[in-house]
Amino acid sequence: MESNFDVASIRKQFPILEQKVYGQPLVYLDNAATTQKPRCVVKRIEEAYFSHNANVHRAVHLLSQQATEAHEGARVVVQGFINAAESDEIVFTRGTTESINLVAFSFGEAFCREGDEILISSMEHHSNIVPWQLLCERKKMVLKVIPINDDGCLLLDEYAKLLGPKVKLLAITQISNVLGVENALGPIIELAHKQGIPVLVDGAQAVAHRPVDVQALDADFYTFSSHKIFGPTGVGVLYAKRFFLEKMPPYQGGGEMIDQVHFEKTTYNQIPFKFEAGTPDFIGTAALAEALRFIQKIGMDNIHAYERQLTDYALKELGKVEGFQLLGNIPDRHAIIPFQLKGIHAYDVGMMLDKLGIAVRTGHHCAQPLLERLGTGPCVRASFAFYNTTEEVYRLAAALRRIYKMFN
Repeated sequence: MESNFDVASIRKQFPILEQKVYGQPLVYLDNAATTQKPRCVVKRIEEAYFSHNANVHRAVHLLSQQATEAHEGARVVVQGFINAAESDEIVFTRGTTESINLVAFSFGEAFCREGDEILISSMEHHSNIVPWQLLCERKKMVLKVIPINDDGCLLLDEYAKLLGPKVKLLAITQISNVLGVENALGPIIELAHKQGIPVLVDGAQAVAHRPVDVQALDADFYTFSSHKIFGPTGVGVLYAKRFFLEKMPPYQGGGEMIDQVHFEKTTYNQIPFKFEAGTPDFIGTAALAEALRFIQKIGMDNIHAYERQLTDYALKELGKVEGFQLLGNIPDRHAIIPFQLKGIHAYDVGMMLDKLGIAVRTGHHCAQPLLERLGTGPCVRASFAFYNTTEEVYRLAAALRRIYKMFN
């Protein structure tokens, strides 16, 4: 595989990749679960704590003003990164899971009634299933599921049949966290909007691997997590169109979400603060902004192209390994390869790879209904980032050959 992408230079920005595990150089292939952090992000956290650590929005002193400026500046950085129309459409949360729960509760309170329907797909992460189940239980609604074929792709004809006046919202992933397949969101969203159905997109697995433009997608809601895009843990983003944020009631109460509080009545702050109760993780948001700036310097188009080449190379090399069984017949995968090693339990494969210095994910990957539909149990997932290399892919393939030989 040939590439002008300077991986060696990039890797120097991630100290954790230089360490050894059980005496072997670390090969980190669990990026779909969480990504590693570059020096600039950790430095930004340290700088924020040591230089201007003070609560935001609530004081006139200099440290508070500096912290507030960094926090609100991060909102603007996120706005630009996903091309939202305005920064007020960016709500900070603790992650994709909380963002989806926020919408499930607040949208549900404002727009859903008994007998209504929520539509999701068969390939959703549990975080985009359970909140809607809770809403349906609370409101006596119905959860409908878009089926997939045996290859792991959505059946769009069946999707069209499920749309109707009772469907109040479609919640769908952009890229599957198990299969790496990207859904055709353009026509999917367009078809929903023709029937007046808003769409929430789970972008947790997409935003670090491909350019995202929420206005071009015309998504009504878009969610992602900082820790999956080289930022700190405990910070997430909910993008939502102003119309919905203004109509939806608050998700939690207290702190920044208030305007006036009286025992008789409380009035709420303007958006996005209406949805940000309590002290936000202003250190984390500043660090997330630093991560996004780091990515923008490299170029998302460059990242996307390199990872596509690396994934194609990995599929070719791993396909040569005896006993290697790829899950799903996907024509185009995004930085994720799910597989099983014939006759060997996924957990055993994962544990053996760990002893060889290779970190992968094993299990159901928070998508148990998807694996059940595909008729398989736990699997191994190798997931890539732009700091991974062809040499690491070679080590993975060699390790799998060794493991297969040991068990056979």
